[in-house]
Amino acid sequence: MGTKGSIRESAVAGMFYPLDRSVLEREVEALLKRVQAKTIKGELCGLISPHAGYVYSGFTAANGYKLLEGKSITTVVIIAPSHREYFRGVSVFSGYAYRTPLGILEVDEEMRSELLDEGGVITASLAGHRDEHAVEVQLPFLQKVLRDFKILPIVMGDQRKEFCVLLGEKLAGVLKRKSALIIASSDLSHYYPYDIACRLDQIVIDDVRDFDEEKLLKDLETQRAEACGGGPVAAMLIAAKKLGANIVDTLHYCNSGDVTGDKDGVVGYLSAAVLRRN
Repeated sequence: MGTKGSIRESAVAGMFYPLDRSVLEREVEALLKRVQAKTIKGELCGLISPHAGYVYSGFTAANGYKLLEGKSITTVVIIAPSHREYFRGVSVFSGYAYRTPLGILEVDEEMRSELLDEGGVITASLAGHRDEHAVEVQLPFLQKVLRDFKILPIVMGDQRKEFCVLLGEKLAGVLKRKSALIIASSDLSHYYPYDIACRLDQIVIDDVRDFDEEKLLKDLETQRAEACGGGPVAAMLIAAKKLGANIVDTLHYCNSGDVTGDKDGVVGYLSAAVLRRN
């Protein structure tokens, strides 16, 4: 677990998804095959993807990753919340690569250097990356649908509005004229009864569908709604909008109660595509 040298080893393989390579490949392939192929109009700039165990949110995530099959993308930026460490600012993984049971994914070191800010908010660090699952669970899906790409793993230790804006604006500048995709890793409300969770989650879904990061951040700040990766979602929307994206297509929503049948206290999952459409 954690980092070994400059390679960040799998921390949650065997817990959030299978440890065995062949079992993991079969599971991801099966999830992708369950998704009905969908033609989207426009250029894909970003995705919102959940980060729970695959048994809970894997199908929701697959609805987004299905769109990447056959795409040519050189770098995937993954923005995640920090579940286990609090730290000020934004941490871009300082090592060489992440490893999953499906192999190694190299970090785009040039893009990392361009993203760091002089004010010390966006830094190259191991903070937030050591045991965090929200980046890691996205990687096996990416490894099955894309070829010849690098990653830029980012963890937000502090999701305050000013840091979301800074990260979004910096990303937009770095990604101009590059073949890149931004993934915001986020689950929605946690442990409310089913009906209440659906109402809370619909607020986030509506804010995202309206492409309104300002309202999303306000609804999260006032606790009108919940999303553990609300900051990453807002930062992604800010960057995508500056890169010309103008529409959000909601792909799939469910919560853990839909999967397990236990509706006493559920967790919400959303997959959405952010598109540039003429």
